Amino acid sequence: MRLLFSCLLWCLLPGLLWAQAPPSPYVLLQLTGPVTLDGRSDEAAWQAIEPLPLAMYEPTFRGAMTERTEIRVAYDANSLYVAGRMYAEDPASIRVNSLTRDRYSGDDVIGIIIDPFNDNENGLWFFANPAGTRFDIGIGNDADFSNGNVLNESWNTYWDAAAVQTADGWFVEARIPFSSLGFQTTGGAAVMGLTVYRYIAAKNERHIFPAIEPNYFLGNAKPSQAQDVLLTHVISRRPLYLTPYALGGTSRSARLNEAQSGYGYARATTTEVGADLKYNVTSNLTLDLTANTDFAQVEADDQQVNLSRFSLFFPEKRQFFQERSGLFDFNFGGVDRLFHSRQIGLDPRAEPVRIYGGARLTGRIGAWDIGLLEMQTADSELLPAENMGVVRLRRQALNPNSYFGAMLTSRASFSGDYNFAYGLDGVVNVVGSDYLTLQWAQTFDDALLERRNDRLRNAARLRVDWNHRALRGWRYRASFSWSGVDYQPDLGFLTRRDFFQPAATVGYGHFPAGGPFQWVNLSLWTSRAMRNRDQSVETAAYGSTINLQRRSGTSIWINPQIGYQDLRFFPLRFGDTEVPLGNYTFAFVAGNWMMGDARRIRVNGQFNGGGFYDGSRFSLSLSPIWNVSKHLELGGTYQINHVRFPERDQVFTGHIGRVRVQWARNARFSASAFLQYSNLADVIVANLRLRYNFRENSDLWLVYNEGLNTVDTRSGLAVPFSAARTLLVKYTYTFTR
Repeated sequence: MRLLFSCLLWCLLPGLLWAQAPPSPYVLLQLTGPVTLDGRSDEAAWQAIEPLPLAMYEPTFRGAMTERTEIRVAYDANSLYVAGRMYAEDPASIRVNSLTRDRYSGDDVIGIIIDPFNDNENGLWFFANPAGTRFDIGIGNDADFSNGNVLNESWNTYWDAAAVQTADGWFVEARIPFSSLGFQTTGGAAVMGLTVYRYIAAKNERHIFPAIEPNYFLGNAKPSQAQDVLLTHVISRRPLYLTPYALGGTSRSARLNEAQSGYGYARATTTEVGADLKYNVTSNLTLDLTANTDFAQVEADDQQVNLSRFSLFFPEKRQFFQERSGLFDFNFGGVDRLFHSRQIGLDPRAEPVRIYGGARLTGRIGAWDIGLLEMQTADSELLPAENMGVVRLRRQALNPNSYFGAMLTSRASFSGDYNFAYGLDGVVNVVGSDYLTLQWAQTFDDALLERRNDRLRNAARLRVDWNHRALRGWRYRASFSWSGVDYQPDLGFLTRRDFFQPAATVGYGHFPAGGPFQWVNLSLWTSRAMRNRDQSVETAAYGSTINLQRRSGTSIWINPQIGYQDLRFFPLRFGDTEVPLGNYTFAFVAGNWMMGDARRIRVNGQFNGGGFYDGSRFSLSLSPIWNVSKHLELGGTYQINHVRFPERDQVFTGHIGRVRVQWARNARFSASAFLQYSNLADVIVANLRLRYNFRENSDLWLVYNEGLNTVDTRSGLAVPFSAARTLLVKYTYTFTR
């Protein structure tokens, strides 16, 4: 701890010395009259608003923009307004691939990124296409992917957009209520971060305000790079949204009879009612309440093949847990985290557990970001009734891009078991693009206190990470992680413990002035995870990474590496294949490619080939997408994992197939079908969802799930073709006051 404190003190001094006063904000103007949200922005009130000064972001920073673009931003007493005039010399080049909300598929768009609290850390990303289809995403961790995914694509809020296409191009207006943002005011004035852009899919061209240099991954969406804007004489409204739901349906599932001699169907009918309530307690604090929570319309998880030593991680898709979810992020790099909301309301098989209700409070009090979450679940087949709570505090300090915070989690069951955890973290923008991350966490449970009362330090975890985030020039990163043997956050996600792990990366990034490539990067890296008990190496990897970004938008990533695995205590098993105890060193090449949005038919892919323990591995994943029209998108994935161990005459082959069909008659009536096949599970799983959006606050859902067995027998018993079937109808209506 002394070493940690000394490191913290040494790194804070530069942050204090280099902290500078922020520049004066850009003053937004109020609309002088009413506007009709029809996309045309031809009212007199809009003529008084000057277009923002735009610059080309990509493919060439500050290059000559090939199309005329005008974007205006203004506000009235209740909402922020954005008007875009996207002229096109060839209207046929305008891409409209989706009429389904939140299903972006390579469209032309206008984008708005807002940092409501101007904390340079969290943002709200709104964008709309030429058909007026809306998409919204929550942004966390300043859109920095060093510690994992920071985009919350399942987040939704209330806002409107309308668009129209003409022979001159396409034109759009968006209205975002202040009640959907949440912000702080001082003397009736508010300062927020704002970025707006136009994306031309056919040319991979982006026009942006402010003139952000493309020196970061997803730099156009980083809250810290946004322009500070000033709004005067504004009041954040405090509406109340009450959303009751009614659900009914039927289900059946194949189960062994009591004599274990054959299968029969267990049938059930479902009738449920519940409600969610959202209320802005103050202009900058939002309270969400839920009773008898239901997530029937959430899309099924992807089937996966696990060839690693660790558990698979699945992202959160349920809407209630999306509000400002970035605030609850306490990520140790990769997928390990102190809090993972999927631990609530799902059992170890990922089957739903009834949630009686819960509450969440998020927002800001003074200089503090605050998040509170409390949930109560019912008894289930595998879990007793549980109460779970989370407290998250975070405060900006030293400079606009640094913060310190704390988190507390609790999980207590009615059977008497409990687990508590606390964490302290900080991110310091030391100088320029150099960031220092410090994290400490510790857990407590009933078994630990009985077993190791004098060794609580073994239930802790530490991480120190120094990262140069910029893409241009030399890049470097050094990190150290440590975990005790008893560290166990029951509300988090954990891959390993009882280890210490140093890691380092050095590389160089270049933006060529001409030619086919927009960005080229080469890096070398190493990582070693060692056991605490004897300092022996458990896993290690050494490799290089080549990243190529073409001006067309296509990106290529190639990663040759050498891996080391020490299976000292447990063999590795997958399917009927087993890797025995021993030490293994092997070389392989992994990589992926993603095609740009210019093509209506595009294929993304991943590959991995070479050595694998004492054998070989070939993995390939192909994901084609075909935008047939704005009404229909066809997509899918085929994945093969073929592993051979010639000396032991063992072969493992895993196949996964996924097919996605997205259809939308218009912005209100849409349907999706998601079918998956896995030869390892011997099942075909179908998830079909139909949605009719009567209006912004009223939805009807029809959800059909089917599981089909692809084998005739299991354990010598004949199994029915249909393993499980569910049909549900759900209606929601939102009352606003």
